Amino acid sequence: MERVLGIGGVFFRSKNPKALAEWYFTHLGIDLVPNDYESPCWQQEAGTTVFAPFEQSTEYFGEPDQQFMLNFRVRDLAAMVAQLERAGVEVRPDPNSPYPNGKFAWLNDPEGNPIELWEPA
Repeated sequence: MERVLGIGGVFFRSKNPKALAEWYFTHLGIDLVPNDYESPCWQQEAGTTVFAPFEQSTEYFGEPDQQFMLNFRVRDLAAMVAQLERAGVEVRPDPNSPYPNGKFAWLNDPEGNPIELWEPA
């Protein structure tokens, strides 16, 4: 059986796509999508990817109308949290971290989309 190799992109609606893409670049280091086919796209490091549908009633990633949450692996969660806070971004570190699978923190992008940061164990 053929299998997919990984996530090839994340596409979602935005009120201001250009400004939101700039926010992700500035605060999380996700390169902007190139305007041509010769320039490379953002390359993520190989590692664990969790693909997990949740119950419709979950409160894990925010308001009931939130249909998704982005989870980004990070090398050093404490350093990332400090960097975001210095930039004025509100971050909520998990007070129960670490877990056997690592450490977590949460934030929202400027349009309210939930983001989970994960430093794998």
